[in-house]
Amino acid sequence: MPEPHPATRHALARAIGVYSIEIATIAVAGWMAFLLRLDFNIPPYYRATLIFALMVWVPIKLASFAALGLDRRWARYISMADLIRLTLSNLIGTTVSMFILLAESSGVPRTVYAIDLLVCTALTVGSRVSVRLATESLRARSQSGHRKRTIIYGAGDAGAALLRELRQNTALPYDVCGFVDDNPRKFGLVLNGAKVLGDGDSLGNIARKHGADFVLIAIPAATGAQMKRILEKCTAAGIPYKTIPGLAEVIEEGGLARQIRDVAVEDLLGRNPVLLEQDRISAKLQGQVVLVTGAAGSIGSEICRQLARFRPAAIVGFEIAESPIFNLQQEFRRSFPEVNFHAEIGSIQKPGRLTEVFERYGPSVVYHAAAYKHVPLMESHIFEAIENNIFGTLNVVEAARKQGIAEFVMISSDKAVRPTNVMGATKRIAELLVRSLQPAGGRYVSVRFGNVLGSNGSVVPIFKEQIARGGPVTVTHPDMRRYFMTIPEACQLVLQASTMGKGGEIFVLDMGEPVRIVDLARNLILLSGLRPEHDIQIEFSGIRPGEKLFEEISVEDEGLLPTHHQKIRVFAGAIKPWEQIGMQLGSLRKCCHSYDLDESIAMLTQLVPDYVPSAGLSRDSARNGVKAAAARAFEAV
Repeated sequence: MPEPHPATRHALARAIGVYSIEIATIAVAGWMAFLLRLDFNIPPYYRATLIFALMVWVPIKLASFAALGLDRRWARYISMADLIRLTLSNLIGTTVSMFILLAESSGVPRTVYAIDLLVCTALTVGSRVSVRLATESLRARSQSGHRKRTIIYGAGDAGAALLRELRQNTALPYDVCGFVDDNPRKFGLVLNGAKVLGDGDSLGNIARKHGADFVLIAIPAATGAQMKRILEKCTAAGIPYKTIPGLAEVIEEGGLARQIRDVAVEDLLGRNPVLLEQDRISAKLQGQVVLVTGAAGSIGSEICRQLARFRPAAIVGFEIAESPIFNLQQEFRRSFPEVNFHAEIGSIQKPGRLTEVFERYGPSVVYHAAAYKHVPLMESHIFEAIENNIFGTLNVVEAARKQGIAEFVMISSDKAVRPTNVMGATKRIAELLVRSLQPAGGRYVSVRFGNVLGSNGSVVPIFKEQIARGGPVTVTHPDMRRYFMTIPEACQLVLQASTMGKGGEIFVLDMGEPVRIVDLARNLILLSGLRPEHDIQIEFSGIRPGEKLFEEISVEDEGLLPTHHQKIRVFAGAIKPWEQIGMQLGSLRKCCHSYDLDESIAMLTQLVPDYVPSAGLSRDSARNGVKAAAARAFEAV
């Protein structure tokens, strides 16, 4: 006869041990019930009754425990739900046993049933709780030398849940000594055995009194302003800190304690998680070939990652930058091996290359994220901005129309609204041409949003680098404000918006309240564990060419309309006929080819009447020096 598998032997041994303990517990509870009822003296004529009652109680209660799955639950991980199951199981077992014994006229005194229920419940619950307490105590002693005395900031549901997880998972190096909370009504309360010791203002004194050297922030629903105040209090107390994520991340990954992480600048925005219509997006993308231009950029690469969740047939990443697209290809092989990712090198300024890629893969959906976006840089490279952002977009749209692609989404910018810079003007014209070139039965739309935190060239990486060097952090103007989103949030909403509309719409994402750049700088300094104006200085460098203090979200002739998604709105205005835009773009192309700065600016203002060229660009145009130099270079070629 073959030897049983070691796992089978272990399971069998465990089952024998569990049932032996349960049988002993039920028997002791029944015996104690008789003792208590009969004043600790069981007469001889009741002994047979006791034995008969135990012969009924033991199998019935064991069956009740098994039916509720209590024989498969580890005592060391007992929870409130398990305590409820234990109580219910004892109640069921006692009730069924009582009916059987009464039907058999066993002679068991009726009060014994109630006493047995209470005693058996107390013993089964107490034994399991004792095992858990003993296990946690042994683990805590074995790891006491590596643990951090910790205060949980936030005595709410998240804080209580975090405390429970930390006690269960003692491999995590946090020994909680209490809570702090800014709600004065919670002072002195006890949650799961830990006391609310005070508020954030007294954090330093509390930490010194209790020997705490770490803070875990457990307020996942905190607004950006609340989180900033908490960080200021932690910094003032001189205590390092981490935080736990919001509910959406917990659902995605599972468990609070495993997701303890450093506080990020995204937490200070106080933005709520995006709720996507997963079924609707999946119906659009599953099994489809999707092409993304600018696929290796901050937005393009995140769109590719978000697309991978919806099981497309293939993702084609079209990108001019060789190394970034190679890195993205390697990432997909590691993280999304089930997704067919095709890296294609090419420029959107080359129609032939676009046609070649479109014909090879036959995409049914296009996300157009390729663009020049740096405002000051485009002010000094106006012709490159026009060629790439306007005519490059035109090339992609025409290639998509030629291939019969019905779904097209262009990534736009809030700088397209009443633009004061070349980048914004070119993106506005790109919006106009996408609206005008709607194919029959197709849906070509634009999605407009503000700055994304951490994107290439954004202020966040620049500020972090300046902080790492010891400062100063340079901000252009104390009143400079911008809308900010996180990269994943922006890309998720792009996918959501791509399922809406009939074609020609410009969707705008809810970007919340504008953030002062100087406040963002101060927050990043706080996140580095330093104090603004003390450890790191902030200096103002002045507004750069093409910049304005405030970004807007709509132009005068656009009507703001809601959609069925709370974070997406749509602007629907008059669509200019392609004949008119096409003629103007033809003239603009000629100006670019001849490097005529004056006429190029004039054509931009003709296409976008509310475009106001920056002072620096206007001076260059007036002097006409760039025009002359460029014309000579063009003639030499």
